[in-house]
Amino acid sequence: MRVLVTGWPSFYDGEATAGDVLSMRRVCDALNVAGVAHDSAWSPAFRPGGMSLDDAEPGDYTHVVFVCGPAHGKQVRRLHERYAGCRRIAVGVSVLDASDPAVTGFHRVFARDGDTEPAVDLSATANANTAPVAGVVFAPGQPEYGVFRRHDEVHARLTTWLCHLDCARIPVDTRLAIGDWSKCATPDQFLALAHKFDVIVTTRLHGLVLGLRASVPVLAVDPIEGGGKVTAQADALGWPALVGAHDVGHRALLDNWWQWCLSIGGRVAARRVETDSTLIDDLLLEMVR
Repeated sequence: MRVLVTGWPSFYDGEATAGDVLSMRRVCDALNVAGVAHDSAWSPAFRPGGMSLDDAEPGDYTHVVFVCGPAHGKQVRRLHERYAGCRRIAVGVSVLDASDPAVTGFHRVFARDGDTEPAVDLSATANANTAPVAGVVFAPGQPEYGVFRRHDEVHARLTTWLCHLDCARIPVDTRLAIGDWSKCATPDQFLALAHKFDVIVTTRLHGLVLGLRASVPVLAVDPIEGGGKVTAQADALGWPALVGAHDVGHRALLDNWWQWCLSIGGRVAARRVETDSTLIDDLLLEMVR
């Protein structure tokens, strides 16, 4: 017996959701416990270098298991055609039309909903690791810096680097808006959000300041050649995790600061940053002169 585990993340023109992938993982874990040999097939668009359906020769498998999502569509019908000689089982799927050839092509269907009594989705019990949550706060164009602006290059390099990190990336904007649900309406809401992050990656001054105010380690990148206000603020706060615009292409440097921010040392340093400002004292003294 050898099983090929498939799902919508297996199709090149399909899609991979967190629930799909966790459900496939749950099936693989169960097969491991049962001592059943198996492989998983992945779309090259989702997991380059992994085994694809083209790599999985039909003659190598006795069973094909299709996991999660709707058991409908041309992709599912093509699966039946390619693996016609295998016993085909669908599990944890949604069945909208039990007479659909995509459904009837399976030898057995264990549905999570449809005409049968609903069953708990497989993703609910799949093993999962805890990944850090990173708030990403990018500065706007800042034309006031003229020829020293490096925003486009810095952000392009940062986003490429971020894609290779094992973390949940949450884009955040310090700009407030009353009528836009995707933005915070008050600074208190932004600070409440900042407290939830394990780390903040930012090219914006207030991404640095408010992140440290929330005692969250910040990897700050200054998008201005030669250093602008992000560098000045990092100096004022005594915060070391700063990368200049000319160094953002050095992935090892970004990796080192990322690991430090997630370390105990980085978390302790963020809690110890002194954020009191002398500017209010200067203002009040000026007003009483």
